[in-house]
Amino acid sequence: MKRVLITGAGGFIGSHLVADQLRRGRKVTAVDIHTERLQPLANDPCLHIITADFTDAAQIDSLLPGHDVCFHLASAHLETGVADDYYWQVNVAGTEQFVRRCHQAGIGRFVHCSSVGVYGDIENPPADESSACHPDVAYEKSKLAGEQAVLRYAQASGYELTVVRPAWVYGPHCQRTLKLFRSIKKGRFFFVGDGSTLRHPIYIDDMVAAFEITAVHEQAPGQVFIIAGPRAVTLRELVDQIAQTLGVPAPGMRIPQWLILPPVFLLEMAGKILKRDVPFTRRSLKFFSGNTAFSTAKAEVQLAYQPQVDLAEGLRHTHDWLREQQLV
Repeated sequence: MKRVLITGAGGFIGSHLVADQLRRGRKVTAVDIHTERLQPLANDPCLHIITADFTDAAQIDSLLPGHDVCFHLASAHLETGVADDYYWQVNVAGTEQFVRRCHQAGIGRFVHCSSVGVYGDIENPPADESSACHPDVAYEKSKLAGEQAVLRYAQASGYELTVVRPAWVYGPHCQRTLKLFRSIKKGRFFFVGDGSTLRHPIYIDDMVAAFEITAVHEQAPGQVFIIAGPRAVTLRELVDQIAQTLGVPAPGMRIPQWLILPPVFLLEMAGKILKRDVPFTRRSLKFFSGNTAFSTAKAEVQLAYQPQVDLAEGLRHTHDWLREQQLV
């Protein structure tokens, strides 16, 4: 593997993947509509940054030939002031067409980044790749439909394609991680519910290592893999660990979910009408609800995947970086 194409390269995970692939000696074509995060790497002669939408065939297709692997991370993701149809246009129709174009251009392997959000509420955690999917918001529904579409194409055409479902990824450059650290440090964090629900964190270094494995391992094509960290933790344990890392008291304020859900629903509707981003949505509230714990046994057995960074170490690395950048 000498040349790789990465869509969504300007995002949190994508920018780390670009840096990781460059360290491995690859030539990288990085595509995103926002490429500001890549500017510190812009002088690397092995990096070609393209500010473009992956669905724009006229702008993208001439760049596709000559790549060995495509890591497809781009998606409609955190947008709040858009109609639900937008998620389907990008994450389903746009992605299915893009896979076809990459195959026709001769890109040998395609790694499609989905999400553990496809499961929706998990009734009996931990979930694995055979667990039922019950997505209930537009993003989750479109990600499930998108991975089904690309898998159908791969099965019909013989294309070497792998679907990766990352758990909750955290680390340097992640805005969600930054907001969590800041709110806890400033004493503004509160629990929605009692904090007993499960989250399954994975440090960014383990995540990009997993992408590399799925791009080169002979057993990866045609498969779906959950990628998560060493263990699931309760939300309270996660928050308490961040507070300990920061050296501040652990938050204790709790608000019942039934009390906060109606105003959040109204806020979300207002954002759609006004086409504005809003601070809270039903999707963002999922951070506090549902037991998102997963088994990584399939990746461990078939790909020899083993996460290396436990939660305490990952949070220390994150905190060190945030302090260096004077962000906390």
